[in-house]
Amino acid sequence: MIDIRHYDIIISPVITEKSTMVSDNNQMVFKVAERATKPEIKAAVEALFAVKVKAVNTLIRKGKMKRFKGFIGRQNNVKKAVVTLADGQSIDLSAAI
Repeated sequence: MIDIRHYDIIISPVITEKSTMVSDNNQMVFKVAERATKPEIKAAVEALFAVKVKAVNTLIRKGKMKRFKGFIGRQNNVKKAVVTLADGQSIDLSAAI
C-alpha cells in the first residue's frame, strides 16, 4: 500500500555512469531523505515500485566547499541508498521519471 510518506523518503533516482553500472548487479541507487532509516527506505521502494528488496546500503556524501563568482559556499550533504533487488526483479526508471 502506498503511503504519502514514501514520497518524502525517496527523493530521486541517481542516474550516473557508476549507478548504471551497478544496475547490472540488480542494484538501484536513490537519493533519500537524510533522516530515513534502512527499513523505511526498503518499505518505500517496495511500495512505490512494486518490487521485492533484498538489502539496503546507505552512505552520506559530505557537502563540498565551492567557490562561485568569488564567494565561498558549501553544498549540502546528500544521503544515498544502494538498494539490492531480489532475483528477477527490476525497476524501469525511464517509465518512473
